[in-house]
Amino acid sequence: MASAISSEVVYAPASASAQQDITLEFSRRARGISIWAALRALGRDGLRELVDRNIAQAQHVAARLEAEGYEILNAVVLNQVLVRAGDDERTQQICSAAHASGVVWFGLTRWRLSSWRTGQENLDRLVELLAGLLRDARD
Repeated sequence: MASAISSEVVYAPASASAQQDITLEFSRRARGISIWAALRALGRDGLRELVDRNIAQAQHVAARLEAEGYEILNAVVLNQVLVRAGDDERTQQICSAAHASGVVWFGLTRWRLSSWRTGQENLDRLVELLAGLLRDARD
């Protein structure tokens, strides 16, 4: 039963006793409260601008990383960019090096960045770091 309702993912492994994996209550949280709070704080136009900005930022990162030699694995229609640096080993090495740099943290998954506070300067630093790491990995 626990495996049927498990929420474990590669980037956030759960312990054997994780509450979200032993009860259905984890899936019943009040999801509407966060939507209400965002609408209350930003308004409809503000929320639309936030979503549009996040999508544009993701598309910007995807285009720049692709130009640097990364493979883009998804159609960038939301605020997520899935990239690959040739093979799994090189991708993992670059991810580890990026984390060790202290500049950025992002999740690693086997298939195929963003926060409401993410600014253009953060994205430019991310692309510069990843481009340099890919160049170093090729040498």
